[in-house]
Amino acid sequence: MEPENKMYDCAIIGGGLAGLCLAIQLADQGIRVVLFEKNEYPFNKVCGEYISMESWDFLTGLGLPLDSYNLPIINNLGISSEKGFMLNQTLEMGGFGISRYSLDNYLYQLAIEKKVKVLQNCKVNSVSQAGTEFQEIDTNRGEFKASVVCGSYGKYTPSFIQKNEKYLNPDNRKDTNYIGVKYHIKSDLANNRIELHNFKDGYCGISKVDQDWHCLCYLTTAENLQNNNKDIKTMEENVLFKNPFLKNYFTKSEFVNFNPLVISNIQFHKKQTDLGNIFLLGDAAGAITPLCGNGMSMGMRASKLLAVELIKYFENKCSIPEVSLAYKKSWDHAFNNRIVAGYYLQNLFGKKNTTHLALKLLSKTPGLMRKLITLTHGLEF
Repeated sequence: MEPENKMYDCAIIGGGLAGLCLAIQLADQGIRVVLFEKNEYPFNKVCGEYISMESWDFLTGLGLPLDSYNLPIINNLGISSEKGFMLNQTLEMGGFGISRYSLDNYLYQLAIEKKVKVLQNCKVNSVSQAGTEFQEIDTNRGEFKASVVCGSYGKYTPSFIQKNEKYLNPDNRKDTNYIGVKYHIKSDLANNRIELHNFKDGYCGISKVDQDWHCLCYLTTAENLQNNNKDIKTMEENVLFKNPFLKNYFTKSEFVNFNPLVISNIQFHKKQTDLGNIFLLGDAAGAITPLCGNGMSMGMRASKLLAVELIKYFENKCSIPEVSLAYKKSWDHAFNNRIVAGYYLQNLFGKKNTTHLALKLLSKTPGLMRKLITLTHGLEF
């Protein structure tokens, strides 16, 4: 058997949307890419699974035949308060629904077709400089070398990266810890509609995806869970059911799986675009609050921003420091305002009286409502 090639132009740690999209774009330019993914495709992730239409052309340009997937196109929004008020609004750009189980797997298959070396069930143990031109990546599948290393490992910082406060929270902001919980359900909610339902210290999104499923995904504080004996079901009954719309979905829907996917210790803030020797993208560079939305589109857009600069580097048109500077500048321009808006909107929702009054006000000021929605949807790319 021919020995495995362990020398690459670019190594990508993490095979979520941002990592896979970056790998595909680089491979299209003849750049040798290896991608390390700790799980095995296909697999589920905690995610709202709503993607704004800003990303449609980008994904089809990569080679995904989205039109053939018969995906729900979502152009109607409902937001409810715990007191039972529902604000309805048309989404001008709108979005589409697709499960991460499907989308990540489609991108994985496409990456394989593009000759990306994808190593599944592969954990990265360390990244270290090996001479002046290469970095060495130690994994449970052996050692690899690459000219450039990129981190697309999601919200959790891997153990091999030094966890300094500057990286985790460069603004030194005191953050609330959140948990994310996701189910797939079968519901009669209209295919073109996404709903956000507020409850004490949290909110829940529901929208149609593929496989005749709806995604029901909510975010709340870790404190809410702790106050309910650290039991998800107890918390749902004691807290989420206070919103009549949510109680109806939980009690009258068919749950595909009784037990949800859960992630904890989530924080929302900008981190960094590189660590000196590793370029970061997706949630590794900064997570946006779900209410301000489209973390998936942000991750994919970041992959395009970074790919543009790395392609210049591999064509000997710029240096690594120039890539770093240009990528940071374009990342900040694309996402800084979006993350700040998400931070403030996050504090407005999930409060019984404040949220109710805000929704009442927005129902009477449709122009302001449309303006807020534009903060959650970027331009097509």
